[in-house]
Amino acid sequence: MTKKILAFGASNSSDSINKQLASYASKQFKNASVDLLDLNDYEMPIYSKDREKKDGFPQLAHDFYQKIGEADFILISFAENNGNFTAAFKNILDWTSRINSKTFQEKPLLLLATSPGARGGGTVLDIAVKRMPFQGGIVKGSFSLPSFNDNFKEGKITNETLDSDLKKIIKEINL
Repeated sequence: MTKKILAFGASNSSDSINKQLASYASKQFKNASVDLLDLNDYEMPIYSKDREKKDGFPQLAHDFYQKIGEADFILISFAENNGNFTAAFKNILDWTSRINSKTFQEKPLLLLATSPGARGGGTVLDIAVKRMPFQGGIVKGSFSLPSFNDNFKEGKITNETLDSDLKKIIKEINL
């Protein structure tokens, strides 16, 4: 049976390196269909309790939450802004967590991060690995790709060791 993977880069950058990594990683799963999201399609007003009380939940929050519910597996690649989630991802998380604090609905997750730097988004990945279980995600693996511009070209990881490390994690997840 084909599993349904929901994948996205947790960034609203039009040329997101994390969306590129999420796309590559999602294609490594066999017998799976992939829905690659663009967070720009889920842009909402900045969450506030007052806005929620006045206007209720934006339809896009419900749509994003529904996408999670329809998936068998979720793959997220985190961009790092000032050592944390991007504002775009955090806002979506804030809205959907008000629909259900277990935003990820007990779905298995593969968490990734990359950046142009040598730490590869390691700080935000550490935060995500610790945070997602509280949001209803079951973290099955994590992977950081350092120095994106040196290690990722033409849509794939070019460093054989790093590529092998990611593929090993995916194989162990065994969808």
